Amino acid sequence: MVLPAAFSLVAEHADLGPAVVASLGRVEERLRTSIAHADPLADTISRHLFDAGGKRIRPLLTILAAHLGDPDRPEVEQAAVVVEMTHLATLYHDDVMDSAQFRRGAPSAHQIWGNSVAILAGDLLFARASRLVSDLGGRALAIQASTFERLCLGQLHETVGPAEGEDPVAHYLSVIADKTGSLVAASGQLGAIFSGADETYVETMVSYGEKIGVAFQLADDVIDVTGARAVSGKTPGTDLREHVPTLPVLLLRRAAADGDPSAARVLELVDGDLGSDEALRTAVAAVAEHPATEESWTVARRWADDAVDALDPLPDGVVKDALVGFARAVVDRSA
Repeated sequence: MVLPAAFSLVAEHADLGPAVVASLGRVEERLRTSIAHADPLADTISRHLFDAGGKRIRPLLTILAAHLGDPDRPEVEQAAVVVEMTHLATLYHDDVMDSAQFRRGAPSAHQIWGNSVAILAGDLLFARASRLVSDLGGRALAIQASTFERLCLGQLHETVGPAEGEDPVAHYLSVIADKTGSLVAASGQLGAIFSGADETYVETMVSYGEKIGVAFQLADDVIDVTGARAVSGKTPGTDLREHVPTLPVLLLRRAAADGDPSAARVLELVDGDLGSDEALRTAVAAVAEHPATEESWTVARRWADDAVDALDPLPDGVVKDALVGFARAVVDRSA
């Protein structure tokens, strides 16, 4: 396993680096085994997104948080498998809801097998994750259930949209806190719990995870309209083409409603036919050049700063430094 560049402090540490890499490698193998099905079709579909790869940020946070206590406890790696399997399950469902054509460079599952089969694949992974977390005891099961509830509520609220009179930006931040922040928070929380870390550190990882999860998604929003495909792994403008509401577009709509004619002109492109690559490139460039995009970066950086501030209770050392480094890297991915 190779750690993401954002965790270079961990990778370069003589003791922590090899320990984390080895643990993450074992998690990868356990994840592969846990996903496997005797049924050939279920096995093929369930492995689809696992085989496509991924950064494994959530299990990495579980393992890293465990170094606030005893990282060698066997429950730690099982918890890391649970959070990544849960994440994979959500991707099957998200791609159906968003009509996404690709995921991690591969055709999305519903493009190959259809919506119903893709949803069932996600359900199978949720079921496997639930079985694994049940072995970890009541507290872990409660965390998983609460996280699952928030994942569903986030998707529900995103699908329905803001209520009449509700601020669309505040609504969106609430959605991504549920859809992204909740599972990132649970990842660090479980790692701290099963390492036997101080309860203060457990709560710290919850606060940090929630905030950095939101910052990560906001940064992805901006990257989608800045053309940084090499950074995100996505074709620039994917969210625009699929009409997924993201922060830059929401801020454009707010600006247009406040009388900004330049925002209104950009929205004409965004709301137009983006079926052709040329139309999409034009819309991406227009959004990227508008001040709403830089304002979106500012919001993302504010969430990352809040995540760093949440780490104050942790003891000084490489774990805390690595978490700070990750928070900074999340909002520096435009480089």
